[in-house]
Amino acid sequence: MTQLAVAANENLAHISNVLIYSSMAVYTLAFFAHIAEWTFGSRSKVGRTAAALTGGAARTAAARGAAPAVQVKTKGGGTAVLEQPKVVTRAASGTRDVPDGPGAAGGTEQGDLYGRIAVSLTTLGFLVEAAGVVARALSVQRAPWGNMYEFSITFSTVAVGAYLVLLALKKNVRWMGLMLVTTVLLDLGIATTWLYTDSDQLVPALHSYWLYIHVSTAIICGAVFYIGAVGTVLYLFRDSYEAKLEQGGKPGKFATSVLERLPSSGSLDKFSYRINAAVFPLWTFTIIAGAIWAGDAWGRYWGWDPKEVWSFVTWVAYACYLHARATAGWKGRKAAYLALFAFACWIWNYYGVNILLSGKHSYAGV
Repeated sequence: MTQLAVAANENLAHISNVLIYSSMAVYTLAFFAHIAEWTFGSRSKVGRTAAALTGGAARTAAARGAAPAVQVKTKGGGTAVLEQPKVVTRAASGTRDVPDGPGAAGGTEQGDLYGRIAVSLTTLGFLVEAAGVVARALSVQRAPWGNMYEFSITFSTVAVGAYLVLLALKKNVRWMGLMLVTTVLLDLGIATTWLYTDSDQLVPALHSYWLYIHVSTAIICGAVFYIGAVGTVLYLFRDSYEAKLEQGGKPGKFATSVLERLPSSGSLDKFSYRINAAVFPLWTFTIIAGAIWAGDAWGRYWGWDPKEVWSFVTWVAYACYLHARATAGWKGRKAAYLALFAFACWIWNYYGVNILLSGKHSYAGV
């Protein structure tokens, strides 16, 4: 399938650039709103989990097999007894059976207000950035992922969109909002500073309907793998926090304030696993689609090109992770390290292979 060359519409290309920079400004405001959410939202007394187990009374109650209780003041000046979770115990999977934390806002009205503002700004940033991607596509009347700049702005748009979809489905994922907007700003900063390419037509090899199928699925997979990687990183921090409490240690105020609000390590572990498992079949299809496209374009399905090799290495790494995660001896931190290695392979396949290595997939445009 071929496509006639169409001159780039410079006006639309300029509008796209303005929209991308505008989205960065909105994401920056969302970043500060998330910072305010974490800073001004105090920890919820009702939602406390493992932190209550650091006291002597908790350990005494645990020794008796009972759930410890604490007293909190009510608005009327009296006290109320709140039953706390049972002692932190390590489950067979290597995680601990503790409730989720109260979330980024810590259960307070002020923190929740800042959190809602942050989500609203993130949504606005997503809409503005998506409009920039569409304007870029219209400027050359083709898919907006023909080079690394276009791939990057589309990738970050899809990543934010995936986060907002999870929120719309009533999933408790607001805790990842700060890391999300931070990395999106980093991605857009790299794209506009070092990867920017003028709006132009594609090289002949890319004039194919497979550009819409193969590259779009690669973008979706990368965005969802990123969401899983965020959950994995936070799982490692939360797991270390729970382990220290389990051993009778006392984490610092900063660690307690932040990590106690996150979901439990068990919840984060399951979240990351389910996200990665859900998108792995699509990554498999992405590699197969790329092989079919290579057969059409170059007359061979597989040629050990660096992009092909590292796509397969990424597939093997995620396959090993999923297998390890389903094996009792490799759940928990070991599987988490493997998941991060797999995502690092995906990142290398994008940045390292495109910029540092040469091959038939050298369409970076930088």
